[in-house]
Amino acid sequence: MGEANGSEKETRIVFVTVGTTCFDALVRAVDSEEVKEELLKKGYTHLLIQMGHGSYVPTKSCGEDGSLTVDYFTFSPSIVDYLRSASLVISHAGSGSIFETLRLRKPLFVVVNEDLMDNHQSELAEELAERKHLLCARPQMLYQTIAGMILDSLVPYPPGDATPVSKIINSFLGFPDD
Repeated sequence: MGEANGSEKETRIVFVTVGTTCFDALVRAVDSEEVKEELLKKGYTHLLIQMGHGSYVPTKSCGEDGSLTVDYFTFSPSIVDYLRSASLVISHAGSGSIFETLRLRKPLFVVVNEDLMDNHQSELAEELAERKHLLCARPQMLYQTIAGMILDSLVPYPPGDATPVSKIINSFLGFPDD
């Protein structure tokens, strides 16, 4: 891949999503110069940030000086198209965002929002990271984790099989086994 005709880089998008929450710590961390420079070093060309209800506004950039192109928005009716076009997804630890990204087989980096009261999200993210389905970090460790990330070490998340559950329900309801 690399460069087409020696002049234009292949577009590689990092999509960041905070869901419907306020997660300024994540938005601020990905907007830091060191994180943007590290993403550029790793071959990414665009950074698109879905910032939710946050008050921190990232710095837009056209990328014309060889830097990362940066853009942002607050909400979208669906983020599926953004997820599909991404080369890397950096997400809050919401289960919907995590499983949708894993279903699309996109490399996923989950950042845990430590400001949430009941942080069950961190348990999910840490368990999936332990199983090597995603990378996981806290906002203050984002740069270090990106600098050391090896996406080839990630293992695809196997899709669920509802057959055993449906057999139990069918049996309970008195339907014959197929």
